[in-house]
Amino acid sequence: MKGLVCLLLLLETFVCVVQHQVDGGLDENEISQQLRSEDGGQNPPQTDTLRDEASTDSQQNYHLCFTDIHAALRELTATVTEQKANIRELTATVTEQKANNRELTANIRELTATVTEQKANIRALETQLSEQQTFVLEELNKKNDEISNLTLGQVELRKENRDREIAFSAGLMQSGSGYIGPFTTEITLTYRNVFTNIGNAYNPITGVFTAPLKGAYMFRVSVFGHGGTPATVTIDKNGERTVAAHDVQAQDRLHSSNGVVLILEVGDVVYVRLWSGRRIADDSYSNHNTFSGFLLFPLR
Repeated sequence: MKGLVCLLLLLETFVCVVQHQVDGGLDENEISQQLRSEDGGQNPPQTDTLRDEASTDSQQNYHLCFTDIHAALRELTATVTEQKANIRELTATVTEQKANNRELTANIRELTATVTEQKANIRALETQLSEQQTFVLEELNKKNDEISNLTLGQVELRKENRDREIAFSAGLMQSGSGYIGPFTTEITLTYRNVFTNIGNAYNPITGVFTAPLKGAYMFRVSVFGHGGTPATVTIDKNGERTVAAHDVQAQDRLHSSNGVVLILEVGDVVYVRLWSGRRIADDSYSNHNTFSGFLLFPLR
């Protein structure tokens, strides 16, 4: 665009110069008047000759100047036409670039919107992930607490079950053999040959079972002897008789057994009593006379 303006200014300057030269020249009338004034009529035959020569030179100069102007104009016109074509091409290029810029701007806006949306989605996912992590941690803590409570409960249950594991069984003689009785009074039998004593509630030295828990207990007793003297024993609770095992024969062997379920409070005692005037026989190999008991179930 600047090149075109420069060319136009150059053309205008050139035309002004040529016009000035043309205007500044002398036309045929001025030459004739000048010749007449100089000769003053002294050389009349030469005036026409000079006038003709001046006219011929003026026409020749005019034709030469006009030809040069046309050539310059044609050259300038060609240059202007070329510059116009260049300008149109540049204008088309600029228009295309503007269109490309608008498209690029639209793409940038779209990408910016997409990035903004993706950032929002990422923040939402981060929030959701954080919530899920918090939920999972809370659930894990709950499960851990439940497992801990369950473990503690199992430990307590095992401990409670161990406390509830109460059972014993014992024979009368720990070694040797022989008779026990008859006596003039009742005595408490001490079953010293202990087979089982889970919970250590039975005392083989005293022959007494002491209830460690409130509950229902099962007790059994067996008695053995020889004929001629009766064999009678009872299971007593806190000094009171409950059941008896008794047999009497004139000769041969005596044998009897009995059992009972008792509700005991903590500290209640159970033991076996041999009646006065009764006799039992036993040996540590056969263990005919036994006393046993166990906890059926605890009570509250």
